[in-house]
Amino acid sequence: MDDTQRLRYSRHLLLDGFGEDSQERLLASHALVIGAGGLGSSALLYLASSGVGHLTVADGDTVDLTNLQRQVVHRMGAIGTNKARSARETLATVNPDVRVSAVPERLEGERLAALVRSADVVLDCSDNFATRHAINRACVAAGRPLVSGAGVRFDGQVSVFDPRSGASGCYHCLFPEDASAEEERCATMGVFAPLVGIVGTMQALEAIKVLAGIGESLAGRLAMFDARANRWHEVRLVRDPQCPVCARPEAAAA
Repeated sequence: MDDTQRLRYSRHLLLDGFGEDSQERLLASHALVIGAGGLGSSALLYLASSGVGHLTVADGDTVDLTNLQRQVVHRMGAIGTNKARSARETLATVNPDVRVSAVPERLEGERLAALVRSADVVLDCSDNFATRHAINRACVAAGRPLVSGAGVRFDGQVSVFDPRSGASGCYHCLFPEDASAEEERCATMGVFAPLVGIVGTMQALEAIKVLAGIGESLAGRLAMFDARANRWHEVRLVRDPQCPVCARPEAAAA
């Protein structure tokens, strides 16, 4: 770190148990953020501000006026442009020292697998179960920690699935892919704007802890937030010994 960086990140350096070593780890790390909507917006802003050295943001959608109620990384002038590219432009004004790679497409298949392998941590800020399960399989196969978040209406949740820990399980253990799950989308159900900001910020918090090697992650726990009551609930997660993804990692690559 140079003197300018020491000044920029000085409030991190003052923290007990953080210090220059942890900040150096952040500066040398790579986070993959899949989705630059409500969750991804807040996560990206805090990852960039905190000094995660390389951010890759992937999103195939374009910015529209309805997004601006909650997707705070985008600006009026970005309407009609790709969300990943819009996010990159904003983040360049937040912290120009951070390298931001924009992937203007929906990730799947080998493209998804390769980007997951290249990252130190993956943040799932997507909005559908098919993508979430694909991300989970790729993270298990690559042995990469996954920070998963979701938010719709007034309800949000966040957890960490870390395949490096044998006890934490994976996203499939919590939400089996063959289970009947109703897709709840912001476009039809609505979403309270600050909710996704809170969940996305929590995703950034968990990712930074993983990258910096500090604190206790949410691995093995699911934190659920009720915005109307302003109340968090937590439940323990257990690994499914019969999970077709994390009980047999080779299945994740199939």
